Amino acid sequence: WDDHEVTNNWWPGEPLTRKISYYVGPKKYDVLKKLGHYQDQVMLYAYKGWGWFRGVCSACLWTLNKIYEFIPNYGIAIILLTLLVRVIFWPVTHKSSESMKKMQAIQPLVKELQAKYKGNPQKLQMETMALYKKHKVNPMASCLPMLVQMPVFIALFVVLRSAVELRFAPFLWVADLSEPEGLFEGMLPLIGSLNILPLVMTLTTFVQQKLTPTMGDPSQQKMMLLMPFFMLFIFYQMPSALVLYWSVSQVIAIVQLVWQQRRKEAKARA
Repeated sequence: WDDHEVTNNWWPGEPLTRKISYYVGPKKYDVLKKLGHYQDQVMLYAYKGWGWFRGVCSACLWTLNKIYEFIPNYGIAIILLTLLVRVIFWPVTHKSSESMKKMQAIQPLVKELQAKYKGNPQKLQMETMALYKKHKVNPMASCLPMLVQMPVFIALFVVLRSAVELRFAPFLWVADLSEPEGLFEGMLPLIGSLNILPLVMTLTTFVQQKLTPTMGDPSQQKMMLLMPFFMLFIFYQMPSALVLYWSVSQVIAIVQLVWQQRRKEAKARA
């Protein structure tokens, strides 16, 4: 940060002075925020009209740095932040998964109605809604909770992809959380280097799919099986911090699904 004054003569005998303030340094939110004049918006956390989303991103970054103050390792801080977010949204995700299980349970009845009223869409809709009401199932209950938590997940995606604090931050075998792992760089054909975290993320995504109640026809379910490999393609060269967050989030989701399944089995035995 510096102040620089330039003085020259605009007219003979009349000096003209300009004062210029500039900052040279990393795009660190805490520093840019103190400069004022909306210079923190250079972080591009949100587009015009999405100022509220910038607030969500700032809150995520502030929480991450506060955790780092107590545990000075950004890898562990990301894990704890992911755990905190999952705990906050636990009731929401629990309600969503329970609703999906109820929807899965009545799918045979829905298919019977579809076959019975194949040529009468209005009657089919009325009977389907009556079926949902009878079994106390809300078809939107599995979607709305995801919409509620989506802004936070996207904010974490943006922050972990661009936070300068993560540069050269090591964690286990990862030398720099702001970059892909890059193990054996230049030694592996086709892929160039080995990134272990995206492989772990793909495995957790596959396990979560197996545990999540499924709906729809078999062809759609087969298409969903390709999702882990699509995620692997997208995330393979992403920053390690982002992949670490997503992997931990998937592991927590798996633990939640297993816990719900065992709880349901215990109730059935009782």
